[in-house]
Amino acid sequence: MEIIFSIDEINDVARKIIDENPNKVILFHGQMGVGKTTLIKALALTLGVNDPTSSPTFSLVNEYKIATNNFVFHFDVYRLQSETEALDMGIDEYFYSGNWCFIEWADKIPNLIPKDHSTIHLSLTVDGKRYLRLT
Repeated sequence: MEIIFSIDEINDVARKIIDENPNKVILFHGQMGVGKTTLIKALALTLGVNDPTSSPTFSLVNEYKIATNNFVFHFDVYRLQSETEALDMGIDEYFYSGNWCFIEWADKIPNLIPKDHSTIHLSLTVDGKRYLRLT
Protein backbone atom coordinates (compact mmCIF):
# COMPACT_ATOMS: atom_id res chain seq x y z
CA MET A 1 0.00 0.00 0.00
CA GLU A 2 1.25 3.45 -0.89
CA ILE A 3 -0.52 6.69 -0.07
CA ILE A 4 0.16 10.42 0.08
CA PHE A 5 -1.82 12.26 2.74
CA SER A 6 -2.01 15.41 4.83
CA ILE A 7 -2.00 15.29 8.62
CA ASP A 8 -5.71 16.13 8.78
CA GLU A 9 -6.37 12.84 6.93
CA ILE A 10 -4.38 10.72 9.39
CA ASN A 11 -7.38 8.98 10.99
CA ASP A 12 -8.58 7.84 7.55
CA VAL A 13 -5.06 6.61 6.77
CA ALA A 14 -4.97 4.67 10.05
CA ARG A 15 -8.23 2.92 9.13
CA LYS A 16 -6.83 2.06 5.67
CA ILE A 17 -3.71 0.57 7.26
CA ILE A 18 -5.75 -1.65 9.60
CA ASP A 19 -8.01 -2.64 6.69
CA GLU A 20 -4.89 -3.91 4.88
CA ASN A 21 -4.61 -6.56 7.63
CA PRO A 22 -0.91 -6.02 8.39
CA ASN A 23 1.09 -8.19 10.76
CA LYS A 24 0.54 -7.14 14.37
CA VAL A 25 4.20 -6.21 14.76
CA ILE A 26 4.74 -3.06 12.70
CA LEU A 27 8.05 -1.23 12.31
CA PHE A 28 7.91 2.53 11.68
CA HIS A 29 10.72 4.13 9.69
CA GLY A 30 11.17 7.79 8.94
CA GLN A 31 13.19 10.78 9.97
CA MET A 32 12.54 12.49 13.27
CA GLY A 33 9.49 14.74 13.06
CA VAL A 34 7.88 13.02 10.07
CA GLY A 35 4.85 11.91 12.10
CA LYS A 36 5.54 8.35 13.22
CA THR A 37 4.17 8.92 16.73
CA THR A 38 1.19 10.86 15.38
CA LEU A 39 0.34 7.97 13.06
CA ILE A 40 0.73 5.47 15.89
CA LYS A 41 -1.69 7.54 18.00
CA ALA A 42 -4.21 7.42 15.14
CA LEU A 43 -3.73 3.66 14.78
CA ALA A 44 -4.25 3.17 18.51
CA LEU A 45 -7.46 5.19 18.36
CA THR A 46 -8.63 3.16 15.35
CA LEU A 47 -7.98 -0.06 17.29
CA GLY A 48 -10.08 1.16 20.22
CA VAL A 49 -7.61 2.77 22.62
CA ASN A 50 -9.56 5.28 24.68
CA ASP A 51 -6.73 6.44 26.94
CA PRO A 52 -4.52 9.38 26.02
CA THR A 53 -1.45 8.22 24.09
CA SER A 54 2.04 9.65 24.10
CA SER A 55 5.53 8.86 22.92
CA PRO A 56 7.37 6.28 25.06
CA THR A 57 10.74 7.93 24.42
CA PHE A 58 11.89 7.64 28.03
CA SER A 59 9.83 4.67 29.19
CA LEU A 60 10.66 2.63 26.03
CA VAL A 61 7.14 1.15 25.90
CA ASN A 62 3.62 2.40 26.54
CA GLU A 63 0.84 -0.13 27.02
CA TYR A 64 -2.76 0.57 26.07
CA LYS A 65 -5.69 -1.76 26.69
CA ILE A 66 -8.22 -2.15 23.91
CA ALA A 67 -11.82 -3.33 24.14
CA THR A 68 -11.06 -6.89 23.05
CA ASN A 69 -9.02 -7.52 26.24
CA ASN A 70 -5.89 -7.16 24.16
CA PHE A 71 -3.22 -4.51 24.14
CA VAL A 72 -1.45 -2.06 21.90
CA PHE A 73 2.23 -1.73 22.75
CA HIS A 74 4.05 1.35 21.46
CA PHE A 75 7.85 1.14 21.55
CA ASP A 76 10.40 3.87 21.01
CA VAL A 77 13.80 2.16 21.23
CA TYR A 78 15.81 5.17 20.05
CA ARG A 79 17.64 5.51 23.38
CA LEU A 80 18.66 1.85 23.70
CA GLN A 81 22.39 1.26 23.68
CA SER A 82 22.20 -2.45 22.85
CA GLU A 83 19.85 -5.29 22.05
CA THR A 84 20.70 -6.73 25.46
CA GLU A 85 18.91 -3.78 27.08
CA ALA A 86 15.80 -4.64 25.07
CA LEU A 87 16.00 -8.29 26.09
CA ASP A 88 16.45 -7.28 29.73
CA MET A 89 13.14 -5.41 29.59
CA GLY A 90 11.43 -8.49 28.12
CA ILE A 91 10.84 -7.03 24.68
CA ASP A 92 10.62 -10.46 23.09
CA GLU A 93 7.64 -11.33 25.30
CA TYR A 94 5.80 -8.30 23.97
CA PHE A 95 6.65 -9.11 20.34
CA TYR A 96 5.34 -12.68 20.59
CA SER A 97 2.28 -11.88 22.74
CA GLY A 98 -0.13 -11.73 19.82
CA ASN A 99 -0.89 -8.09 20.61
CA TRP A 100 -0.27 -5.08 18.41
CA CYS A 101 3.33 -3.86 18.67
CA PHE A 102 4.24 -0.55 17.04
CA ILE A 103 8.01 0.00 17.03
CA GLU A 104 9.83 3.23 16.31
CA TRP A 105 13.59 3.08 15.57
CA ALA A 106 13.57 -0.71 15.12
CA ASP A 107 16.95 -0.48 13.38
CA LYS A 108 18.41 -0.34 16.91
CA ILE A 109 17.27 -3.94 17.54
CA PRO A 110 17.42 -5.68 14.14
CA ASN A 111 18.13 -9.17 15.50
CA LEU A 112 15.12 -9.10 17.83
CA ILE A 113 12.42 -8.26 15.28
CA PRO A 114 10.08 -11.19 14.56
CA LYS A 115 10.24 -12.61 11.06
CA ASP A 116 6.55 -11.94 10.56
CA HIS A 117 6.22 -8.17 10.72
CA SER A 118 5.02 -5.29 8.58
CA THR A 119 6.88 -2.08 7.89
CA ILE A 120 5.67 1.47 7.42
CA HIS A 121 8.01 3.96 5.79
CA LEU A 122 7.04 7.62 6.22
CA SER A 123 8.61 10.59 4.48
CA LEU A 124 7.76 14.22 3.79
CA THR A 125 6.82 15.33 0.31
CA VAL A 126 7.86 18.68 -1.14
CA ASP A 127 4.40 20.13 -0.48
CA GLY A 128 4.41 19.16 3.23
CA LYS A 129 2.29 16.04 2.90
CA ARG A 130 3.37 12.58 3.99
CA TYR A 131 4.22 9.64 1.76
CA LEU A 132 3.49 6.29 3.38
CA ARG A 133 4.49 2.85 2.16
CA LEU A 134 3.23 -0.24 3.98
CA THR A 135 4.99 -3.52 3.25
